[in-house]
Amino acid sequence: QVQLVESGGGLVQPGGSLTLSCVTSGFTFSSATMSWYRQAPGKERELVASITGAEDNAKYADSVKGRFTMSRDNAKNTAFLRMNDLRPEDTAVYNCVPTINNVPWWGRGTQVTVAS
Repeated sequence: QVQLVESGGGLVQPGGSLTLSCVTSGFTFSSATMSWYRQAPGKERELVASITGAEDNAKYADSVKGRFTMSRDNAKNTAFLRMNDLRPEDTAVYNCVPTINNVPWWGRGTQVTVAS
């Protein structure tokens, strides 16, 4: 059974940083492309970043390039999203999404709120 546990969200001031973690189980983590999505109230879901199982370079949405860094630790079945220089428009629920046999799996997500 695929399990995803996202953590690390919270309230942060503009310009601050957070690191999201996604601990996974129930599938072959090293074979799965991992992605982070976000969705703010009233807005469409956005693909923030993704990285293949080979741990090569991650790809980013233009809105977060230069501020966010995605990584993965295949030995610990965990994906990360380091978020720097956070802005109010980064406020959203963030979901870690593995693609397993071409099927995306969704966890509950973690709330990130950027406000002063």
